[in-house]
Amino acid sequence: MGIPVIDFSKLDSNERAETLAQIANGCEEWGFFQLVNHGIPVELLERVKKVSTDCYKLEREHKFKDSAPVKMLNDLLEGNSNDKLEDVDWEDVVVLQDDNEWPSQPFTFKETMSEYRREVKKLALKVLEVMDENLGLSRGYLKETFNRGKESEHEAFFGTKVSHYPPCPRPELLNGLRAHTDAGGVILLFQDDKVGGLQILKDGHWIDVQPLENSIVINTGDQIEVLSNGKYKSVWHRVCVGSEGNRRSIASFYNPSLKATVAPAPQLVAEEASLGYPKFVFGDYMSVYVKQKYLPKEPRFEAVATM
Repeated sequence: MGIPVIDFSKLDSNERAETLAQIANGCEEWGFFQLVNHGIPVELLERVKKVSTDCYKLEREHKFKDSAPVKMLNDLLEGNSNDKLEDVDWEDVVVLQDDNEWPSQPFTFKETMSEYRREVKKLALKVLEVMDENLGLSRGYLKETFNRGKESEHEAFFGTKVSHYPPCPRPELLNGLRAHTDAGGVILLFQDDKVGGLQILKDGHWIDVQPLENSIVINTGDQIEVLSNGKYKSVWHRVCVGSEGNRRSIASFYNPSLKATVAPAPQLVAEEASLGYPKFVFGDYMSVYVKQKYLPKEPRFEAVATM
């Protein structure tokens, strides 16, 4: 059993209603789904793969060999211990935002990744519009909520995390990325099309998110769960590391502004008793999330309700 795979181009065909229903099912029953024919050019995706892989080899690989996870695993093995390293991730991370420093190698990295970020942001907005329609909200409701602060307009956050999960000599002793739900809005993942490892928790079982060449994996974060009043759920997911292959993972996050006020959409709250989540400022939620990322989300909602 794998997560739903949906042909996004069929929204512009006579199969629109069926495609909307498939996306609604992906949001309601899975919290994850894969999009094919999503509009991002394959030629660009191929360049993204190349510059990301080259960047790791040129700038990141030697640093990872001296990183804390590697040292901690080596210390564990030297002590002949089989205890699992619970609080560490076997992951190399580069964060891309409009206002931070980017890798300089290869020289085509910034141009290519900037182009990719523009395209994937367009896709994020299209996905949000589909969610608006499926939830019965006015067109642009989710985008406007993400971009609105208490007193004025504030731009939604859009960031990209380029991760690599190198082969590990003892993969049973640690995680690639510990299980968690995502704090924000909609997440768009361009994952490795050969090396697997991403899993989601469904009905008490961990299910592989199957590699599918040039697809984009969509998942809903905690804020979409709140705005939908629980109709859509953010889902536990993790990355398992392997002994072979260097898994590439490029996740882009379209999140509310830190000043945005988040609450269930009034149209989705039939009466006071059906209000399942508090009203809060996203920045306050993030201050709780950074301390509790790998813990259940329900206490986070409770904590932010009192702030």
